[in-house]
Amino acid sequence: METFKDLYNDTFLQQFSDKIQLYTAHFEPLTFYQHIHNAGWEELAFKQRIRRISEALTAALSLPYDQAVSLLIEMAPDCTGIEYLFFPDYVELNGLEQVDLSMQALEQLTRYSSAEFAVRPFILQDPERMLEQMNRWADHENEHVRRLASEGFRPRLPWSFQLKMFINDPEPTLRVLDKLKQDPSLYVRKSVANHLNDIAKDHPDRIAAIAREWHGQHPHTDWIIRHGCRTLLKQDHPEVMDLFGYLPNEQVRAADFAVSVPEVAIGDDIELSFTLFNEAVSAQNLRIDYEVDLMKANGRHAAKRFRWVSREFAPGQHLMRKKHSFKLITTRVYYPGIHHIRLYVNGEKQGDVSFILKAPGGS
Repeated sequence: METFKDLYNDTFLQQFSDKIQLYTAHFEPLTFYQHIHNAGWEELAFKQRIRRISEALTAALSLPYDQAVSLLIEMAPDCTGIEYLFFPDYVELNGLEQVDLSMQALEQLTRYSSAEFAVRPFILQDPERMLEQMNRWADHENEHVRRLASEGFRPRLPWSFQLKMFINDPEPTLRVLDKLKQDPSLYVRKSVANHLNDIAKDHPDRIAAIAREWHGQHPHTDWIIRHGCRTLLKQDHPEVMDLFGYLPNEQVRAADFAVSVPEVAIGDDIELSFTLFNEAVSAQNLRIDYEVDLMKANGRHAAKRFRWVSREFAPGQHLMRKKHSFKLITTRVYYPGIHHIRLYVNGEKQGDVSFILKAPGGS
């Protein structure tokens, strides 16, 4: 199965080497290749390969730092996408002592790949200074730079280290996110929502209060808080459930919750089904989730909540069906054994069922 790290194959590296030599005579391709293919290249993960390429570029490019970043900025419009994350990483690797120049570089480079990872060591080095930078970026005309103001400062950014100072106290970044809560760019709004969701994991009541404060101000803001509260909705946080109208309702019930087969193999799907009854005289706003107790390597279970649907249901009877996949993915490992599924409607448990997950091809 091809992964992100496979982007950095010999073809890509050759193409980059050829490309950079069109811009400068101060690049030594043999040094670049030798440094990249030092021991262990095949075993390196995606982020580790980014750093190896940045180190190779540093070794092969005989230019002072200011001239090197000027070169990368010049090349950046022709070097776009996730595979060029080593451009901002070069700044992280070499520019911590020249912060002003590095911030100018990251502001440019983030438009073509992303500086969300590269900016974080600068935050650790001088949080106050970088909060000022974040404020300026939040007002920038370019959506990629505004996104960096949110994404780079997320306390729990995936693929990066945690920013403990903002896990402990999110108020400094919340003040900046307030600037972005009506941003016209969906790209920016997704980042703001993810940032709020990060904070919600440590400060649920604070994000619930933010959601209530922001709700109804603007359609863009309402989108942000709905997505930013997804962890709180999965946790049935009472204030957030109330805000979005997901209230316990005696006139709504689920019956006959079941799975299609008693056993399913890892790699296959299982179908869930139940009948929903809305016995009210009007449509009801419902959030339907299900929670799977996944078997772990130690033989214990860990619950994982999944969204089924969130919408209004007309009065009457509704047959509900949904497939749940146990296909192998890089972010989840499955183990054979008894699994349990619970059904929730507006946070209330409405059914449960068990089945056996078997090894691939098992009998």
